[in-house]
Amino acid sequence: MNRDHEHVWRTFKTYSELKKNLVQALTDTIEDHVLVSRSRRGEWGEWFEHWRLDYKCKPIKINEGWM
Repeated sequence: MNRDHEHVWRTFKTYSELKKNLVQALTDTIEDHVLVSRSRRGEWGEWFEHWRLDYKCKPIKINEGWM
């Protein structure tokens, strides 16, 4: 984990590893959301996803797209 001012970067080897740790990342942040930047197998470029917790503390994807 690297810190730069208020931003925190975490690296995960797989998407499933990210999903397992997403609730912890969302509760650790001072923001109300987490930005995920990733590449998809077989696709060119990087994708982004914005996640936040719903009222049941379950992570939900609120936005996604190609960068």
